[in-house]
Amino acid sequence: MDRLDAMRLFTRIVERRSFTEAANDLGLPRSTATTVIRQMEERLGARLLQRTTRTVRPTLDGEAWYRRCLAILHDIEDAEGAFSGAEPKGMLRIDVQGTLARHFLMPGLPAFFARHPGIEITMSETDRWVDPVQEGVDCVLRFGVLPDSELVARRVAMLDRVTCAAPAYLDRFGVPADIAGLDGHHIVGIRSITTGIVRPLQFTVAGELRLVELPAPFSVTGPESYLRALQLGLGIAQVPRFHAGQDLAGGRLIEILHATPPPQMPVSLLYPRSRQLAPRVRVFLDWAAREFAARNGVAASG
Repeated sequence: MDRLDAMRLFTRIVERRSFTEAANDLGLPRSTATTVIRQMEERLGARLLQRTTRTVRPTLDGEAWYRRCLAILHDIEDAEGAFSGAEPKGMLRIDVQGTLARHFLMPGLPAFFARHPGIEITMSETDRWVDPVQEGVDCVLRFGVLPDSELVARRVAMLDRVTCAAPAYLDRFGVPADIAGLDGHHIVGIRSITTGIVRPLQFTVAGELRLVELPAPFSVTGPESYLRALQLGLGIAQVPRFHAGQDLAGGRLIEILHATPPPQMPVSLLYPRSRQLAPRVRVFLDWAAREFAARNGVAASG
């Protein structure tokens, strides 16, 4: 293994905190990864990694070497990408909220791969908060207000949301004429994975946010189960318009409280703060932003 590949391996081990995970990412045997790092430490005359039974962490020398390796690798990728005709290539790891990806990103992937045949994408789906560095991903797609972090957040859309319920639910409990008419109603709860708290309904009243807490006999943590419970008449819910569009058009869901809609929610692409983005990450971010702009316009007009 040449020195650049050894640097790539070392940075991946630091980010993944694991020889095994880093070796799997790069398609290497774990024994090869161990040998390469031992040779690197011998060549530099410094111990770079502190190994325990559960994790691997960089030493102080390892932290310094990690930053130097990142700078060198970023410079090389950037220099290669500057030549005319050079195409981004390599593995791109993304973590997404699946509903967003299926509606906004996946339909355009055939064209993306036709334009960038040297890029491979591996996509994981979670709704929890993900640390890209710790979990070995290049960027993360998330819906909603973001917690404070050291990540760079690129907003790619503001999605309309609707308050709605199934006809069977409204036949049983009635159609509220306004927010005050929500007394006696209940919701399908969407529960935060990190805090366990059921989110209240949100309404825009005279330009200000109004929160309404209602009983939630049934609550979930995932958007697909949330929508399904709504379809089954288990309560009122607030969902992105694109997600409920077909049900609203087909009469399986009915929008209520039109005069006080929920506030729009942002969609963001997040990635680690670094001196220079790898070309494959940069082209994906730019493409994803265009896809959201185009498809959100279609969803809004529909």
